[in-house]
Amino acid sequence: MSDLPAVVRQDGLPASVTIYEVGARDGLQNEQTTIDTGIKADLVTRLLDAGLSPVEATSFVHPRWVPQLADAKELMTELVGRLGERARELPVLVPNEKGLDRAFELGLRHVAIFGSATETFANKNLNQSYDGQFAMFEPTMARAKHAGMTVRGYLSMCFGDPWEGQVEIAKVVEAGKRLLDLGADQLSLGDTIGVGTAGHVKQLIGAFAAAGVSTDQLALHFHDTYGQALANTYAGLEAGVTTYDASAGGLGGCPYAKSATGNLATEDLLWMLDGLGIEHGVDLDKVADTSRWLADHLGRPSPSAVVRALRS
Repeated sequence: MSDLPAVVRQDGLPASVTIYEVGARDGLQNEQTTIDTGIKADLVTRLLDAGLSPVEATSFVHPRWVPQLADAKELMTELVGRLGERARELPVLVPNEKGLDRAFELGLRHVAIFGSATETFANKNLNQSYDGQFAMFEPTMARAKHAGMTVRGYLSMCFGDPWEGQVEIAKVVEAGKRLLDLGADQLSLGDTIGVGTAGHVKQLIGAFAAAGVSTDQLALHFHDTYGQALANTYAGLEAGVTTYDASAGGLGGCPYAKSATGNLATEDLLWMLDGLGIEHGVDLDKVADTSRWLADHLGRPSPSAVVRALRS
């Protein structure tokens, strides 16, 4: 049993939040060492057992672009064998219609697409222009919605772009609304290179609200490159957002943005939420144990501050 922070509730914050666990997909996609499919299946199973839901399992992207996730079909097949229908509820990333076809074949029910708020990253990550990415997404999302799937829209480079610099808030809102208009059930706003700060977070959420997008349509996805992920999360809580992406152990990065370091660690987020008395339904000890177990397989310590503190 871990130590626990003192609970000191703050007025105006949500009573509960959803943690959208991305460690098995976003956390592992940038690893250089090939990880066995069985280890990935163990990871997903352990995260579910800790109470995390949703747990994004993998990405049906071409293996040439993200070789670490080349075993996506094998992983999902193994998870269906282990978990039955529960595995078909695990979300997966699909970059285009070919990826969607693979999700259809396995009977999966939740998919995500990954767009960019900037021209340069759309080209580097998707081999598309800024406008071209939406043309690519349109049939994918239409088919998924017609099949009764839920579709999550990730939007990257919402706070800054390593090639284009600061990204105008109006541009982010425009891109986000285009994904929502195409049918996205939820829009995850990504600070891909971790340059955002708390005031910027509030201003962006306020701009979406002014454009008619409610906070229950939004999720926030922070990277901790400059140590701002928890501060930015608190700003998001103050603004009323109740879904936060996080990665067990703080693993992660983006293959196409080398300045993108680890995601917000799930354990660090849990510690803060516990101290604020915000419900989340996740067992911190089980997640920390899983991150230590995974770190042993990866051959290096977990980046999570809470995992390191609990181990000491």
